[in-house]
Amino acid sequence: MLARSLFVVAAVAVAAVFVPGLTDAFLATGPETKKTSAEQPQLVSTARYTGNRGVLLEADGAGHFAGQFTINGRKEKGMIDTGASMVAINLSTAARLGIARKDLDFRYAVDTANGKTRAAYVRLDSVAIGSISVPNVGAMVLEDKALSGTLIGMTFLKSLKSYQVDGNRMRLMR
Repeated sequence: MLARSLFVVAAVAVAAVFVPGLTDAFLATGPETKKTSAEQPQLVSTARYTGNRGVLLEADGAGHFAGQFTINGRKEKGMIDTGASMVAINLSTAARLGIARKDLDFRYAVDTANGKTRAAYVRLDSVAIGSISVPNVGAMVLEDKALSGTLIGMTFLKSLKSYQVDGNRMRLMR
């Protein structure tokens, strides 16, 4: 149990170093997004699917690799973060994914670049992009003030056969 606690705290700390600047730029509505509703911007995906074996993502103007993921059967904009130990979502995203706040145990005290917050460990039924789907993915849920978007970390990436960055392209292979 202590090992899990330390793992989650370490994952939050690593992700938090990148979160404030990255997720603000990542979530800004710009030429790479279009609004389909007043509440939720939808990503115009730069993902290209290479048959049933992989996905090719192109970096956005800030050099980030983002795409339209399906998490627990719901479409969510996500940014790949190889420095994050785990997939990280905020409380609002968790609610959209069908995870009730009453089911979350915010017992992990963490320090982030946005200050102190609490984190809860969850298991996502699946995380997918294109033809790549990974079942039973560990994730952390943070308060909305600590995380403004979804980070796709190593709990997803380590389940792939490989992932590779070549210039402004990232290839995910299953």
